[in-house]
Amino acid sequence: MYNFNKDIKFIVLIGLFSFQIKSNAGSYEDFFKAVQFDNVRTVQSLLQRGFDPNTVNPEGVPALMLAVREPSLKVAELLASWPQTKTEVRNAHDESPLMLAALKGYLPLVKKLVANDADVNKPGWTPLHYAATGGHVPIVEFLLEESAYIDAESPNGTTPLMMAAMYGSPEAVKVLIQAGADLTLKNHLGMTALDFAIRGQRPNARELIETGLARLADRQKRMNEQGRDAQAERPAQR
Repeated sequence: MYNFNKDIKFIVLIGLFSFQIKSNAGSYEDFFKAVQFDNVRTVQSLLQRGFDPNTVNPEGVPALMLAVREPSLKVAELLASWPQTKTEVRNAHDESPLMLAALKGYLPLVKKLVANDADVNKPGWTPLHYAATGGHVPIVEFLLEESAYIDAESPNGTTPLMMAAMYGSPEAVKVLIQAGADLTLKNHLGMTALDFAIRGQRPNARELIETGLARLADRQKRMNEQGRDAQAERPAQR
């Protein structure tokens, strides 16, 4: 009788274990199918039952990255605001979910990611570079409010203003200039923001940058004149 009871317990445990494996496999498939089709109710239900939001798909892509890429914006916003979600994940190009959201202009998602500790000043290419490239003024302004470094340099020395000048919108160029972006910086090829606007054949951006440079030169001229006047008024040393 003892052995019989022992065998029964063993069979029950094996059955429970097999059921758990099948259940987890089903959850895994359901989760990524829901992410793909932006089924936020299913994803939320699985998360509430303890499913790991940082699970990767068979290609190794985290669910959050996949949701931004699809895009599945309702699921992406849910994952971005879920406390256990790791927002600082990277794809093969060293891009974060915040960078991709900034590039595509998803402001609500950008805000949720930043609120859940996404790095505004990621080393290398930054979310501000990507927002400027897309010409998304509200996101540029939001990132600057969140202390994004305005003159952040990419690995090749390119700044957000340079990217806005060549690829973004005149409005993004204007916002960056007004916020104090350095118009005189050069990347590793010796190109300035003006050079980027010229190469990109962006006349509006070129005009904004040339106007900014003219004002900068005029300001420097006045400062030099004031310095000379102050020196001339200084009493002669005895």
